Amino acid sequence: MDGQAIRQKLTQRSENWVTANGLEHDPESAESKNTDPWLEIPTDQLFDVCRFLRDEPDLQFNMLHCITAIDFFEPDEKKAAKVDWESHLELVYHISSLVHRHKIALKTKLPRWKDDVECKLPEIRSVADIWRTAEWHEREVYDLSGVNFIGHPELSRILCPDDWHGHPLRKDYQVPDEYNGVTTK
Repeated sequence: MDGQAIRQKLTQRSENWVTANGLEHDPESAESKNTDPWLEIPTDQLFDVCRFLRDEPDLQFNMLHCITAIDFFEPDEKKAAKVDWESHLELVYHISSLVHRHKIALKTKLPRWKDDVECKLPEIRSVADIWRTAEWHEREVYDLSGVNFIGHPELSRILCPDDWHGHPLRKDYQVPDEYNGVTTK
């Protein structure tokens, strides 16, 4: 099943489930062959969409490959004035069906900070109840990019030490001069 057919299945279920898509490209182009089709899903609908994609017999998206967080933030004020987007985090979920051999990426946008309060992590519902592999992927995104996954069974750091401050993949992250007496720069 191609991306358009998957999108159609979702919009038949709920018109509010897909807000944008990356499906209007030439399937024979080199770029298309290296890019998964994607759908943008509202954050508050992501869990329901994921469950539907897994449970719908024609879709059976039973594999979560990864979750990626992208920090859309430009720390340079001159460059920030030229960008055509507001600062935000974008989560990308790459999923596939091992049964039907199709794949898609789901994108959702989060504010960089919850309620625009700096250092208050944005929140999204965990999909670990849908795909067990999300337990590890969500921990990595939490650790490195600072997203709080509500309902995660054990949301804790996975790569950085437990007492590490900040989230290293955020564009405004400042590397500490030292950690436990060891120089880091």
